[in-house]
Amino acid sequence: MGHVLMENRNGLVIGATLTPATGTAEREAALALVDRLGAKRRITLGADKAYDAREFVAALRKRKVTPHIAKHEYVDKNGILRRSALDARTTRHPGYAVSLRIRKRIEEVFGWIKTIASLRKTRHRGTEKVDWTFALTVAAYNLVRLPKLMATA
Repeated sequence: MGHVLMENRNGLVIGATLTPATGTAEREAALALVDRLGAKRRITLGADKAYDAREFVAALRKRKVTPHIAKHEYVDKNGILRRSALDARTTRHPGYAVSLRIRKRIEEVFGWIKTIASLRKTRHRGTEKVDWTFALTVAAYNLVRLPKLMATA
């Protein structure tokens, strides 16, 4: 599975990694990318419902990262309401709503990778080869995005 960390202000990818597909690979990769970032001040992390897990939210808070994650509340098969791991200290701020709207931009990265860069199905075998192909593709995405950013500046 390919994972990317995107900067919300400009849409550039600032981190990318490849992991074996497991049930927790996305959350583990997100924590690894945040750790690699080495932020000096408090940051926010926008993510979809799959990241709304108590352990993940607690791990983010331990790293001084504010989780801007889409809430995942549902009634399970036994009729029990499962609550989100997020509480009002995060969701009450206007920045939370902005992050939820902007986080959908990450899908543009994966759409570009699959269609334009033709990485829907890799041509290589082995983690190392696929990893460098993925990293090169993400770098190419940033290079394609730069002229658009410079035109608006």
